[in-house]
Amino acid sequence: MTLPMSWNEWAQHDGVALAARVRKGELTAKELASQAAAGIAKVDPALSGVVEVFEDAIADPAKDGANLAGPFAGLPFLMKDLGPTMKGRLQEMGSLLMRGNRATADTFLAAKMREAGLNLIGRTTTPEFGVCSSADNPAVYVTRNPWNTDYTTCGSSAGSAAMVAAGAVPIAHSTDGGGSIRIPAGVNGNIGLKVSRGVFSLAPHMSDLTGLVSIQGCQSRSVRDTAAFVDACRGPAPGEFMPFWTPPEPYLDMIKRDPGRLRIALSHQWGDYSATPAIAAELERTGKFLEGLGHHVEYALPAIDYRAAFDAQTTCYISNFAIVIGNMLAARGLERPPADLVEPVNIRIWEAGRHTTFAERARMQAVFNTTTRGFGAFFEEWDTILTPITALPTPKVGTTEYLTISDNPSVLDWFGNLWRNFAFTPLANLSGLPAISLPLAQHENGLPLGIQAQARQANDGLLLQLAAQIERALGGQWNAGRTPGVHVTKG
Repeated sequence: MTLPMSWNEWAQHDGVALAARVRKGELTAKELASQAAAGIAKVDPALSGVVEVFEDAIADPAKDGANLAGPFAGLPFLMKDLGPTMKGRLQEMGSLLMRGNRATADTFLAAKMREAGLNLIGRTTTPEFGVCSSADNPAVYVTRNPWNTDYTTCGSSAGSAAMVAAGAVPIAHSTDGGGSIRIPAGVNGNIGLKVSRGVFSLAPHMSDLTGLVSIQGCQSRSVRDTAAFVDACRGPAPGEFMPFWTPPEPYLDMIKRDPGRLRIALSHQWGDYSATPAIAAELERTGKFLEGLGHHVEYALPAIDYRAAFDAQTTCYISNFAIVIGNMLAARGLERPPADLVEPVNIRIWEAGRHTTFAERARMQAVFNTTTRGFGAFFEEWDTILTPITALPTPKVGTTEYLTISDNPSVLDWFGNLWRNFAFTPLANLSGLPAISLPLAQHENGLPLGIQAQARQANDGLLLQLAAQIERALGGQWNAGRTPGVHVTKG
């Protein structure tokens, strides 16, 4: 098959640039889809990040509803196999229980994506129900890190992160209930923005207010792709019962300007959880780089009760997932999760959470309130706080202590393992704050290490401005200009 461009040329374009070439008549949406499909075929055998490619969407981008006149002009886009549904398409959520589950309608956000001109060409891997840190279950699939396939991509947006990092597509869908956009972005060398509450609609299944922690978004390799995605896909569905907010100007315009001199806090200690010395040193190096851009940088920490916050977050996850699993069981006429179809820790989460009382949820929400107020007070003094994305090195494939195939009999101990590594991301979900992972650092073994910036509610634009300023200072060379070992330009 003759492709419209070389792989080096393809990898040098972000999504905005590819869309611009379509609008100029230099390329067609079908040619973009064909190149993306070829890219997936080239890298996915080593990574196992794509569950299914939609051949009809490759052959005819407009047939499945992509608005070729939209800002993305038919840009190929992979959907995480969790969250927004696509009419007539399977959504199996990384679970044997959900095999053959086919959606009857687009959700509101999926329709927004199509209207924006995104061509939804396939679905990517996720751990079962998005619960754990990696799509790593040999009975379903094992998704590998393109930088070194002995290591995991983390998750839960595992396949999307791998495909963007490996250059198959410039941008892909992700979700984030506790770091599932930012963690795989940080581990795979991508950009990952978790937006504030009140940006992307979860309709018709729930609202941001009832969802409490779950956010939609994307993986990308350029700040402007992320900005363009938020600009095009944000906004409320009819009947939202919480406020949605709109920035004073599009982010694509805002990111053309540097932010003013910012007060930036650094922290590699989040309550009881601390980053390794090597990771802390990478954070400090990043702080010095930002000082060189003219910002004020020093160590500081929000004054919140971290133990109470993590306990409340754990209660939220256990009770939320228990309801999700319970609803799936009820739809199939089952009384309990079948042990041969649902992973062991998810069964234990269901058992632990299905009888959560209103009083327990009320105490949880009281802690959500005090935690959010603490962050609010902190951001009266500071513009942003930087942390590492992870506290520990990236796990190797098969590290079961982080997986829902673990034999750990204690759900609370299992969540404690997660927090020891992934402590820096979930409190932004609890508080509804924006946070972004930027590929600014690396581990001692050369794998990418994301640096996270968090800001006050509705200050997403500031994070994107800071990210764009950094991108310009680096000459666009994220990851120090390196590309993964598994990449469309190689082999």
